[in-house]
This record gives sequence, C-alpha cells and structure tokens, in this order.
Amino acid sequence: MTSSDDGAERTLYDFAGGESVRRFQSINDVVMGGISRGELVALEGEGALFQGVVSLENNGGFASVRSLPEDHRLAGYAGIRLRVKGDGKTYKLTLKTSAALDGVQYQARFQPPAGAWVSIAIPFSAFVPTVRGRVLGEVPPVDPAAILTVGFMISDRQEGPFSLTVARFGAYR
Repeated sequence: MTSSDDGAERTLYDFAGGESVRRFQSINDVVMGGISRGELVALEGEGALFQGVVSLENNGGFASVRSLPEDHRLAGYAGIRLRVKGDGKTYKLTLKTSAALDGVQYQARFQPPAGAWVSIAIPFSAFVPTVRGRVLGEVPPVDPAAILTVGFMISDRQEGPFSLTVARFGAYR
C-alpha cells in the first residue's frame, strides 16, 4: 500500500510508480462460467489501466479487480476520492470488510466522462451492500474502520471493451 496522510486526505494507492498495481488481483465472471476478462496494468507515468472485455456469454457479464486484503485504517474518513479518466461507461467502486473471496461487497457507481481526467468523491454513505450483484437489506452500512479490500468493477450488461485509467485512490475527511 502506498500511503500518505496530510490530515484531510490520505492516499491509499498512487499508481504512478507501478508498484501499487501488484497489490491488485483480477476477479472476473469466469468464477461462474463467464468469459469476460479484466485486469489492472501499469501505465508509464500515467497511472494504472483497468481494461478488458465484458461478455454476456455463458451467463457472464462482469470484470473486476480487487486489492489484496490489508487494514486500510480509514476510521474517521468520510469517503473515497479517485483521480480517473474514463471511456464513458459506468463503473463501480467496491469495498469489502472481509478477506473472503465471496460475501458482502459494498458498491457505489460512478461514470467519469470519456477522455477527461476528473476527481470523483464518493461518500461512504453512497455504498450499497451487495452479494453477487444483488442488493441486500438489513445489512449495516460499510464501516470505514473495517475496510480490507478496495476495487473496481464493470457490470450492468455493458458488453464490449472497456478502459478506466486511475492515477490515485484515496480517502478524504
């Protein structure tokens, strides 16, 4: 984890150097028989690229990357801030409070404009608890102090190639 903290904002991952990319793993719909593919690759000096192809064949339809589990120490923070450049598609920022592959995953949608760098702030209150894409009721909101993994996902029947460039990923107060 790359971490810097100025009090108001804390960088969790700075993808400029390429080291942070190694802390992420791909989890695609092949886990349920699909053939979509997605990966996070380092870009020279620009950040990291979440790229791939979503296929609806074999009941598939999602691609994702997720950080390896670690204590992100986010108690007292209000949300996540991203510096991204999109392709016009809608993505989900994902958070997990368990190291298990499956289980509750908190998701928040965001749609950066195609081809332009933007900063996007997503409050923790915007994250919805889900399991395998289904929204759950009766589940407490995400506890920032318990967040172990963070990631990106594309789903919602957005078939075809995708690309989301990520420069920085952090928490804000």
